[in-house]
Amino acid sequence: MQPLIDSFIETLRDAGSRGTPLFIRGGGSKAFYGRTVPAAELPMGDYAGVIEYSPTELVVSARAGTPLTTLEAVLAQENQMLAFEPPHFGPGATLGGTIACGLSGPRRPYAGAVRDHVLGITCLNGSGRQLRFGGQVMKNVAGYDISRTLTGSLGTLAVLLDITLKVLPRPETELTLRQEATASEAIALLNRWAGLPLPLSAGCYHDGALTLRLSGFEQGVKAAADKIGGDPLPDGATFWADLREQRLAFFDDPRPLWRLSVAPAAPPLSQEDDCLIDWGGAQRWVKSGRPAATLRQRAADKGGHATLFRNGDGNEVFHPLPAPLLALHRRLKHSFDPAGILNPGRMYREL
Repeated sequence: MQPLIDSFIETLRDAGSRGTPLFIRGGGSKAFYGRTVPAAELPMGDYAGVIEYSPTELVVSARAGTPLTTLEAVLAQENQMLAFEPPHFGPGATLGGTIACGLSGPRRPYAGAVRDHVLGITCLNGSGRQLRFGGQVMKNVAGYDISRTLTGSLGTLAVLLDITLKVLPRPETELTLRQEATASEAIALLNRWAGLPLPLSAGCYHDGALTLRLSGFEQGVKAAADKIGGDPLPDGATFWADLREQRLAFFDDPRPLWRLSVAPAAPPLSQEDDCLIDWGGAQRWVKSGRPAATLRQRAADKGGHATLFRNGDGNEVFHPLPAPLLALHRRLKHSFDPAGILNPGRMYREL
């Protein structure tokens, strides 16, 4: 793969000398996410393959262009998984795109976010210099963990090459339960259960139905189900996959789709907007044509922030940064990408 890396380095150095913006592209499954970048593409799909996998150590390393389906199939052979349950949003999803976007699925509040499972990253900065951060075990990570900073940076800081992740065993048993509730009742229950020793692995609410997933050993799952109550949902795995991939009927809507990250115990949003509650109350999907400032203020009032996830109008996607934090982002961007050629403006217009 070194000749391919050398070609990336040459492209980066040439673009830097010319001031030519580059759009880093894997499988294109998440190209909708973030602001539009008018730039020449730097395709990463050929830089693929699992580098090393140690099932006994629960660690896997793979190249950025590795299809997510390929990596998950390798892990499944050892009855292991990516615990943050990443959404694919299409058959072309790659590991690099998954890490760059930093998106997690329904298991996130109970198993951790993407960055919690990233052990190390090898990358190229905007000057074409190869850098490596982190290691292959958690104890190797000391000081400021740059690999976690790169996670979710949408390719604005570096071109990801190799990624090392912590993986987890698949649960022995999973059971999905559903019960009727109001939005307020659902939020209260999700927060109360989160404080108890229950094997929760997902919890969401929409349109009068509270849906929960229990994962673990069969005896513990059965005991928790008896305590929580509700009716078993046939083929619960399909429901959670459809939620993760936004295939539920809720998401089939041309209106702007907002992702609000709020305090889990925050009260329900206005009844005037259609809302799906995920992540045990911490993530609220809202379909609304209201002004961006209104939605963002609403999220801020609940201790969070709002992202225009889909069906936007080309304006700002992410919650505006306070001036001190924006200044920090600018310094970080300049340190990694002094010529400003990597996905410029993908996250924020100023970056």
